[in-house]
Amino acid sequence: MEKKPRRKRRWISFLVALLIVFLGFLTLVFFSIPPFRTLVEERWEALTRESRRLLGWEKEEVPPEEKRIRSEVILKKMDEANASQDWKTLAPEYPRPKKLEGENEEEKMKSLKNSPEFKEIEKALIEYLKQKEDMLTLESPLPSLKGASELPPRKDKGAEKIMEELLSSKEKTVSKKPLEENLQLRIKGPLAARKILERPSLPPIKVRVETEIELTFWVLPNGIVDRAIPSVKGDAELERLAIQYLKQWRFAPLPTDQPQVEEWGMIPIKFKLQ
Repeated sequence: MEKKPRRKRRWISFLVALLIVFLGFLTLVFFSIPPFRTLVEERWEALTRESRRLLGWEKEEVPPEEKRIRSEVILKKMDEANASQDWKTLAPEYPRPKKLEGENEEEKMKSLKNSPEFKEIEKALIEYLKQKEDMLTLESPLPSLKGASELPPRKDKGAEKIMEELLSSKEKTVSKKPLEENLQLRIKGPLAARKILERPSLPPIKVRVETEIELTFWVLPNGIVDRAIPSVKGDAELERLAIQYLKQWRFAPLPTDQPQVEEWGMIPIKFKLQ
């Protein structure tokens, strides 16, 4: 007789466990499907809002129709107050200009000049003109043209010295004769009379056509070629090679009794077929 109650209890426990597992499965399915989960969240939010409203924890929202009615009532009250109240009485009184309809032009101008507004503007204008006049006033008077013409002319010793040096250098440059070697090289300008100390031979360069590059160059007082530029634009690569070659030349330094200035010259450099 004891075996039957035990079997019955086991059977009941098995059914309860099966029911719990089934409910858990249904709950998992219910919360995992998006439509059901969204519905539960919406219902929960609605219950939360309603409970907060009943407890007075949340301020009630005014419906749109109630807002419209309130706005109409407020506008109506404002119109009534505006009709019954003269707002001009609350505004401060300002001085108004007198009417000048019956007066002639002279009287109108006289009344206008006597008005406090015109006097204030006139006063500000006089102060402005006075300040402008003070700014333009010179601290020391300028000498008269008569006195300036009577003053003896002053000599600028620096300018006279520079002019003497230029004239002397010009005379010395003119007096120099071109050297025969430079004439054979077709050098033009003041450098034609300056001796060449070092002139390396032109390196072999392959060209398709015989080309002549004319360069204008400047030589420092110590005899070094400072810079050179092509007189006429041509082949850029040949111009670069010609300038590089000319910078290897060395001229004789200038004597100490001559002005230590740069001298210029022009020379053609010819590239022949190899």
